[in-house]
Amino acid sequence: MSKAGVWIAMAAIGVAAAGCASSPWPKSRAQIEAVPAACEDFSVSIYFERDSAAVTREARQVLRGAADMAKGCTAKNVHVVGLADAVGAPDANLALSEKRAAAVTGALARVGFRQVSFEVTAAGDAGAITRDGEARPLRRRADVRIDLEGPAKPQS
Repeated sequence: MSKAGVWIAMAAIGVAAAGCASSPWPKSRAQIEAVPAACEDFSVSIYFERDSAAVTREARQVLRGAADMAKGCTAKNVHVVGLADAVGAPDANLALSEKRAAAVTGALARVGFRQVSFEVTAAGDAGAITRDGEARPLRRRADVRIDLEGPAKPQS
């Protein structure tokens, strides 16, 4: 091997060794278990069948996933906004969006969001039609934003 080859090999070994010394990877199981929850706010959308406020099995799975994401954190506020598409009368759409928001709020309580401040609103079909007169798809939903702070305080 030439002198240049030896120097390149030594430099590669030095870089590899230096990389190992400052590795971001945990060195033990205790370090992995000690990683605190991120406790960052997040949002989910819950979709409904046409003219329905029944929370589907898939929606319950999404809400259980939201509860899992919030584990180890304190939920400060949960904002739920019920929406409806532009099919039908505006008053009926507003009532339907209110029912959707209430159904999602109840489902959130069942998955663990009990001692939290809920802000529940309904938009009906407001915003369901664009300026060009086009109906916006996927308005049969409730949008949920969960505000978190970390870590959770023990229950007394």
